[in-house]
Amino acid sequence: MKKNIFNRSKVLAISSAHFLHDVYSSFLAPLLPLLLKKYGIDLSVASWLSLIQRIPSLFSIVLGTFAHKIPWRPIIILAPLITAIGGSLLGAAPNILLLGILLFTIGMSSAMFHVPAPVMIKNFAGNRTGKGMSFYMLGGESARMLGPLLIVSAVSWWGLEGTWRLAIPAILAVVILSFTLEKIPYETIDVEDKTKLRWKTTLIKYRGFFVALTIYMLFRSVMRGALSTFLPTYMVGLKGSSLLFGAFSLSILQATAVLGTYVAGSISDRIGRFNTLLILAIVSPFLMFLFVWSGPVLQLLSLLLLGFVLAASTPVLLALVQEQGSNQPALMNGTFTTINFLTGALSVLAAGYIGDAIGLEKTFQMSGYLAFVAIPTVFLLKNKSRK
Repeated sequence: MKKNIFNRSKVLAISSAHFLHDVYSSFLAPLLPLLLKKYGIDLSVASWLSLIQRIPSLFSIVLGTFAHKIPWRPIIILAPLITAIGGSLLGAAPNILLLGILLFTIGMSSAMFHVPAPVMIKNFAGNRTGKGMSFYMLGGESARMLGPLLIVSAVSWWGLEGTWRLAIPAILAVVILSFTLEKIPYETIDVEDKTKLRWKTTLIKYRGFFVALTIYMLFRSVMRGALSTFLPTYMVGLKGSSLLFGAFSLSILQATAVLGTYVAGSISDRIGRFNTLLILAIVSPFLMFLFVWSGPVLQLLSLLLLGFVLAASTPVLLALVQEQGSNQPALMNGTFTTINFLTGALSVLAAGYIGDAIGLEKTFQMSGYLAFVAIPTVFLLKNKSRK
C-alpha cells in the first residue's frame, strides 16, 4: 500500500460500517419521551440511561493497549450487528432493568468498534488524514441524522414494542458488508515491533496533550450532550411539539453535523487544526444563545448551524490525536474515546439533574456560557501538541 495515497474505496468501506453501527446506536434520545412515560421516570433517571450506554467507552483506553494484538476485521463486521439487535429491542424491553442491559450491550459493541476504526482510516488516508476522518465521521453523523427518523417511523408503523423488526435489514446489511470488507488486510497494518509498545510510557509522554484535550472537549460537550440527549424531550415537553417533530428537530441538528464532519477535516488540512478548533470554539456559544432566545424560525436556523459547528471539531481532533507521532495509534485513539466518554457522560448527567432543577431551557443557556472556556484552551492544546 502506498502510504501517501488516499485509498477512497477502503476509507468508504470503513465509513459505511460506521454508518450502519451508529444508525442503531442513536435510538435512545428520540425514544426518551415515550420511555419517560412507559417507566414513569424523570430527566435525571433518563440521563443515567444515557450514561449506561456510554459506560463501556470508559474502557476504550484499556482496549487500545491490546488492540494491536487482535484482528480488527471481525470487530468491524460484528459490532454493527450487535448494536443493531440491541437498538431494535429497546422499545420492546418490558422493564427498565432489561433496557439498561440492552443499552450496556450497545455500549460494549460501540467501544470495540470505535477504537480500531479511526486507526484504520488513518492508514488508508495517506497524507490526507483530515479528509479521511471527515469521511469516517460523515458515516457516523449521517447515521445520527437518519436514526431518529427511522426509529420514530418504526414506532408509528408497529408500535413501541414492534421495533424489533428493524434488526432484519441490519442483518442483511452486515452480510453485504462482510463481503465488502473481505479484501481489506486490516491485520497487516499493525506496527511491526510489538516489543516497543509500552502503554504507560505513551500515556506519560502525552499526558499534557490529553489534559488539554479533556478541558477543550468537556466545555464543548455540555452543549452537544444536552442537545443530542434532551432536544426531543425539550421540543415535545416545553414547546408542545409532536414526537415526530421532536425527532425531526434532532435530525435537523444532525443534518448539518453531517456537513460539518465532512468538510471540517479537509478545511483543517488547509488552514491548520488549531485555527479550525479556535473558530469553532468562538462561534458555538453564540449559536446556542440564538437557539434558546429566538422564535421557531430562528430556532430551526440555529439548530442547522449548531449541528455544523458542534460536530465539526471531532474529525479535527481525531486527526490531531493520530498525528502526535505515537507508535501506538490504537492506544491514542482509545484514550481519546475514553475522554470523549467521560466528558460526554458528565455533560449528560449534569444536563439531566440541572434540567430537573431549573428546567431544560436554562440548562441550555448555561451550557452556552460554559462553552466560552474552550476558547483559551485551544492555545493550551497547541502548546502541548507534539506535532
